[in-house]
Amino acid sequence: MPDILHHIHSLLPLRDAARTACSSRIFLHSWRRHPILTLNRCIIGSNANSPQESSSCRIDNIMRNHSGIGIKIFMLQLYDIFYACHYLDRWLQIAVTPGIEKLTLLLYQGDMNYNVPCKLLSDGVRNSIQCLQLSFCAFHPTAELGPLRKLTKYFLSNSPALKQLDLSGCQEIVCLKIPCVLLQLHCLKVSYCSKLRVIESKARNLFSFILLGQRVKVSLGETMQMKKLCMSRTCLICYACTELPSNMPNLETLSIGSHRERVNTPMLPTKFLFLKHLTITLTWMVCPSYDYFYLVSFLDGSPSLETWLLDVCQERMDHASIFGGSSQLRQIPEQHHDHLKSVKIKGFSSSKGLVELTCYIHILKNAKSLDCLTLDTTYGDPKCDTEISGGRCVPMSKGFLMEARRGAAAIRTYIEDKVPSTVKLTIVEHCRQCHADKLSNRWDV
Repeated sequence: MPDILHHIHSLLPLRDAARTACSSRIFLHSWRRHPILTLNRCIIGSNANSPQESSSCRIDNIMRNHSGIGIKIFMLQLYDIFYACHYLDRWLQIAVTPGIEKLTLLLYQGDMNYNVPCKLLSDGVRNSIQCLQLSFCAFHPTAELGPLRKLTKYFLSNSPALKQLDLSGCQEIVCLKIPCVLLQLHCLKVSYCSKLRVIESKARNLFSFILLGQRVKVSLGETMQMKKLCMSRTCLICYACTELPSNMPNLETLSIGSHRERVNTPMLPTKFLFLKHLTITLTWMVCPSYDYFYLVSFLDGSPSLETWLLDVCQERMDHASIFGGSSQLRQIPEQHHDHLKSVKIKGFSSSKGLVELTCYIHILKNAKSLDCLTLDTTYGDPKCDTEISGGRCVPMSKGFLMEARRGAAAIRTYIEDKVPSTVKLTIVEHCRQCHADKLSNRWDV
């Protein structure tokens, strides 16, 4: 009977489990062995006006009353580690014990990285830890570790059960090497580690790789099993076209963010035969000579594509406008697309190349599967009729608003009447009420 009650108790949310522990000794004993500890402001009920130190004390009280036995998942989310840094080692000593499967430390302190106790992570958890998520953490070896001064040596090599590794904002990592012994590692995510220069992976079964926020030399070794790739760096479009189809032919989801793109998109040498979901983000001063129309090569090279999101939000549009010269639209031979269902373009403008690209997408007579086409002339952020935005639209510059109006005019002039009746066309425009003070009522294309 106690085992059944303990199992039921373990399924309750943390706050409910804590309240239930007050009702009987059985549940109190179960609470001290609760397998899932998710500790953040919401869970511990910290008041926004109360000092951070009180939050740390509440967490410390919870940890002191836990036996340290049976923890499977430990998640700690702190927005300021200043008050908690002298507690963290003790909390981890309680939580990180044999049998733990998931460890998450979400620490938010830009000028201070918590030094993870290396010896603690390397002892006793090698056969159980499956998911490790760390943010704003440092890895300074202690004296007892001797010459073992690398993350790969003191932890990664001793974690054969590891399936997911997520490092974010760990500013002191310069080189990350994933050893070949991690046969279970499927997902690797590295984001905003500003000093990181090299990622070298020898994990043979990696199928998801996410790299955000930096330009890093990447060597992934065996990539034939890669299913999901997300990367963001300067001039990435050309690399994605020329290298990825042959290096990662089995990709199903591809998300690329390219900054300061200057070279027009080349045709793919081979096809992404299995690619289903594609996201392309072009930001930060895309060169005026860059032609959006050539992005059609991704469409032609991905016969299994189902969804495509293109984000081209710019503070100002420097490309040639469809209203500024010849309105004759370029065309290329149509391809068969039997799976394409949804296309969305954020930051839609009057760029001639963008209009031509959109026309090519929606007039595909052979794309009978296409259900919806969404053309968003805004930043794509919540509008004033949503609770998230607090009743006001996200502020936009006058230049962006003027180009958004031109974009909407281009849609109605060149696109709207060509959309097949079977395709739902959604046009998203800025709120005239929230932005009335920036634009006059008179406007000409």
